[in-house]
Amino acid sequence: MDLPERVDLPISLADFPDIIDVRSSSEYEEDHIPGAINLPVLTDEERHEVGLLHTQSPYEARRLGATLITANVHRHLSTTLADHPRDFAPLIYCWRGNLRSNSMAVIFRAIGWRARILNQGYKSWRKWLMDDLENTFGLPGPELIVLGGLTGCGKTLLLHELKKQGAQILDLEGIANHRGSILGTSPDSAQPNQKRFESELWHEFQKYDHRRPVFTEAESNRIGRLQCPPALWKRLGKARVILLDLPIEERVKLLTREYAHFVQDQLLLKSTISGLARLRGKERIEKWNRLIDQENWSKFLQSILLDHYDLVYRRPGSEESVYQTPERTLNPTSSDQVDFEQTATDLITHYQST
Repeated sequence: MDLPERVDLPISLADFPDIIDVRSSSEYEEDHIPGAINLPVLTDEERHEVGLLHTQSPYEARRLGATLITANVHRHLSTTLADHPRDFAPLIYCWRGNLRSNSMAVIFRAIGWRARILNQGYKSWRKWLMDDLENTFGLPGPELIVLGGLTGCGKTLLLHELKKQGAQILDLEGIANHRGSILGTSPDSAQPNQKRFESELWHEFQKYDHRRPVFTEAESNRIGRLQCPPALWKRLGKARVILLDLPIEERVKLLTREYAHFVQDQLLLKSTISGLARLRGKERIEKWNRLIDQENWSKFLQSILLDHYDLVYRRPGSEESVYQTPERTLNPTSSDQVDFEQTATDLITHYQST
């Protein structure tokens, strides 16, 4: 039986619909090739066990590793891969493209599957992706159109409505799993790490039709704890900008819906806003805490908008902002869905015909 084929970068993901990451679950969660499934040949615990044994006896460590890998591959063949056809041709990778990926590929090829190995594994993929990020974001590509506006003006609502109506969007907050403000942490899940964030951004750009514009929100160069890649940040600063303007009472209504989870966890809300004490002063924090205790959400949200968010807002086109001067301002009459549906329709009609 011949040795498994090796594939060098660059590759087109479209040429490899089945990609298997054989690293441990923690390695996979940190980052992986977009679209890859995780079928570990060694778990985190097993890797640790084999590593400890290797310090005492490399031979016994290899025997144990082979036993564990064989058992894990057998389990994958009996479950996840049980119904895969004869022409199954996966691309397999591990950290460096050596022992772990080769072990699975040899077994697969014995079955008759055309298993190939990514040469030098994830390590080479990560290096290649970081180089390609500069090309992906630096080249002309699709035109970016930025939605700007104060917190609570409905930028995210409009962005999602644009997507529903068939427009291309770059949802930076969605990919970062963060709303981009002190209250922006997701209640259900943590942010990805920087590596995963960059991989998902790269993958998103591969999907775009370069003949059509891509709408996105104006963000700072940090979204939660994640950093916007420099090449993308530079490109955002050159994009056309549309300003969204909504009356304060409608902004309050919208935030009441979007941040409903804080109503259920008032201790979390108080803990979150306590981080603003140095900026806004102890007296302001105490006022907000009283409004929270009273469950006076309208007054609390209006105050935190006017007395915090609006004060730190950098209007596009100003000296403090990286973004261009807005070329037009949109004024939805309310925060109701129907108004944003019409606004999205008008935007698509205007920008996809220019």
